[in-house]
Amino acid sequence: MAQDERLVLDSGAVIALARYDARARSVLQAAWEAGARVSIPAVVLAETVRGRPDDAPVSRIVKAVGDYIEVTEPDGRTAGHLLGDTGMSSTIDAIVVASTDRTGGGAILTGDAGDLRRLAESNASIRIVPL
Repeated sequence: MAQDERLVLDSGAVIALARYDARARSVLQAAWEAGARVSIPAVVLAETVRGRPDDAPVSRIVKAVGDYIEVTEPDGRTAGHLLGDTGMSSTIDAIVVASTDRTGGGAILTGDAGDLRRLAESNASIRIVPL
């Protein structure tokens, strides 16, 4: 990863990191060492945080990253168009792609590479990094 590139974590990546997945931790460490910006779309919190004590590992990852991509009205519209174009129903995945695009693109670390690739296939500013 380049210093000016962004690594975006989807829900699968956050959960993998919370479970100490070696591949996910390796990608995150490499991004930090390269000086890349690491972000979590705020919508990912809805899939990963439940407000219970067993959230602690996820909360540690969220706190360590500390950079969030807010979801905007244009993100919602773009996500809807992506879903319509692909015939998919993965709303949060589409929002992750749309918000990553709006904020300048980058790499999305994901446990759901197939769906994210379909949603981002026409977007050259987004690269999918599978776990």
